[in-house]
Amino acid sequence: MRAYYYDNLPGDQRAPHQCDPLRPVSGETLEKLNVKFWRIELDGYEDKLNAVAKERGYKNRDLINVTKEGLGELYEQKIKGFFEEHMHEDEEIRYILSGSGYFDVRESPSDEWIRIGVDPGDLLVIPAGIYHRFTLDENNAIKALRLFQDEPKWIPYNRNAETEVNPHRLEYLKVVGVSA
Repeated sequence: MRAYYYDNLPGDQRAPHQCDPLRPVSGETLEKLNVKFWRIELDGYEDKLNAVAKERGYKNRDLINVTKEGLGELYEQKIKGFFEEHMHEDEEIRYILSGSGYFDVRESPSDEWIRIGVDPGDLLVIPAGIYHRFTLDENNAIKALRLFQDEPKWIPYNRNAETEVNPHRLEYLKVVGVSA
């Protein structure tokens, strides 16, 4: 896993956007934000992934293939939508099967972006209520298993005044020790 502070400079969202000098982010910092991460090698991943899914109560899963071929005419619209700052009322769980990309999460209370690079074998859990976004990297392809605690759903709530008082957002801030 690669995690570092995003440089906030204009340019292609798919570029690494590393600060100069690099400002790495530790696993401990991600843990404080309630972001979970596992490395599960692809060879024989099913048993290990199933164990994590059982432990965390993930009952459903599906496959997402984010490529021009996989999304067809919806590709550009989806890529732009994924990169809009948003939150969910459920955890966002992704196990990367192929390709690569970036999840950006907002650090609280600093409101800085932390960029997390994901590659095949990475399992990432983005907690409910955290502001985040996703983009492909310059390879323009990622295939991932999406895991869900209940029925598969992916409802983004773009950041605005209403999301600031959303119960899931307020609970997230409480869990990470930040006052709303």
